Amino acid sequence: MQLANVLSLLGGLALFLYGMHMMSGGLEAAAGNRMKSILEKLTANRFLGVAVGAGITAVIQSSSATTVMVVGFVNSGLMSLRQAVWIIMGANIGTTITGQLIALDVGALAPLMAFAGVALVVFFKNPKLHNYGSIVAGLGVLFIGMDMMSAAMKPLADEPAFVSLMTRFENPLLGILAGALFTALIQSSSASVGILQALAASGAISFSSAVFVLFGQNIGTCITAVLASIGTSRNAKRTTLIHLMFNITGTIIFTIVCVLFPLPALVASFSPENIPSQIANMHTLFNIATTLLLLPLGTQMAALAEHILPEPPEKTEEEKREMMGLAYLDKTTLGSSAVWLGKLQQELGRMLDLASENVDAAFQAVISGPDEKTEKAIHTEELVDLLNKEISHYVAKAMVRETNAEDSAAVASGFRIAGNIERISDHAMNILGYGQRLEKENIQLSDEALKELMEMRTVCAKALRYLHGESRLDNAAQLEQTIDDMTGRFRENHMRRMKNGECSDEGCILYSEILTDFERVGDHVLNIAQELSRTSQVLA
Repeated sequence: MQLANVLSLLGGLALFLYGMHMMSGGLEAAAGNRMKSILEKLTANRFLGVAVGAGITAVIQSSSATTVMVVGFVNSGLMSLRQAVWIIMGANIGTTITGQLIALDVGALAPLMAFAGVALVVFFKNPKLHNYGSIVAGLGVLFIGMDMMSAAMKPLADEPAFVSLMTRFENPLLGILAGALFTALIQSSSASVGILQALAASGAISFSSAVFVLFGQNIGTCITAVLASIGTSRNAKRTTLIHLMFNITGTIIFTIVCVLFPLPALVASFSPENIPSQIANMHTLFNIATTLLLLPLGTQMAALAEHILPEPPEKTEEEKREMMGLAYLDKTTLGSSAVWLGKLQQELGRMLDLASENVDAAFQAVISGPDEKTEKAIHTEELVDLLNKEISHYVAKAMVRETNAEDSAAVASGFRIAGNIERISDHAMNILGYGQRLEKENIQLSDEALKELMEMRTVCAKALRYLHGESRLDNAAQLEQTIDDMTGRFRENHMRRMKNGECSDEGCILYSEILTDFERVGDHVLNIAQELSRTSQVLA
């Protein structure tokens, strides 16, 4: 095998993998966050779940990508572990479409598909057509790469050393191990099966040896999900374990059947002159038969995964609130946009709860004097500032990655929401500081002023609570106007008390500052409500 063949092989593999990447990226950009709603609606029924998993994987030509996406959904709480079982089973069926297309030799149409896809991207301005063009062009590029690999590996059939190596794969364990290691290395079962078909077509490996390599490839494809589950929730790890159990079970059963019975000869008899088709048929049979066998046991598989990986001791709500740094977002870009949009919303909700606690503690410090909540609020303010910084950093990375315009707008909105929450907490700390000064300098506020402060505390709590509700924009707008009206009325009362000498000079100044911060809290609540409403409309 000459250097030119090696370079052609590497180039073909690069095009094959890049074509998969284009198709996957085009699908996510076209579907975006809607992928979440599709999966949620169709995975309650096990048969629909299998069909959805097969359909998505057939489109993006990668069971690894589908499984990683599912791991991400489970990790963020968008999908239950039992729903994930059906998607994983379907993904294993959907991934066989690549081998079948290769066996049908549709590669002759590959240049036409690549041209059509690129034409949609280059000659049209519609972003949706660009996404569809990426899917079509990716499919074309994939098959061009497949043809390059097939041509590059033809000389291997005449290499005695390589032929000798391939014959060793007639040993089932060696064949399974080789298939698993190679697929784990390139992290794509579709690509490794395609390469196996190319090897078989060139005569470098017999079908009887290829079947065991094929079984190992189904195990090796799990490595991507295993890597993706590092640092994720316990349920996400269980999802990966179920994927691994599925493929290991299928491999054990089919290896035993192929050793004891002439299954390879039976499969080969359907297309005796077409070895790539034989491999594709065995791959399809492996995954469909394993799915049918394990489909009734899906719930038990989930229960077994929960038994193998039990839940760690649950953190208390207090521990979750006081945890420094991000609690839901992580450093990975796990799954599709639906995953990290869901995580972003959870993180923003946590940040809002922390800011709300600070607002309540601040008014408590002014009305009744500083207490244990005051010290806690200072710690919480540090956490809110840290969350704002971490969320901003995360959003910046997410916006670079996001290709769907609607989801990109939703991510940008999260950046603005975090900024407004951080400002609410800052105003709370201003009010808390006034409470500390009142106690330190023994400054007394009038009974009327204290009564007004209790009203401010109540309306702030209500406004912040409404941000978690459905009609948040209408409620927030009404309360923001209420806060403005209260501020105006309380200022007039304050001026009257000053005129009548009912408060000290220091008390008058501090109360006026409190009114300013109170009004600013209302402004930021309205800003958050507007951003949340805009985001929900975009993603509807």
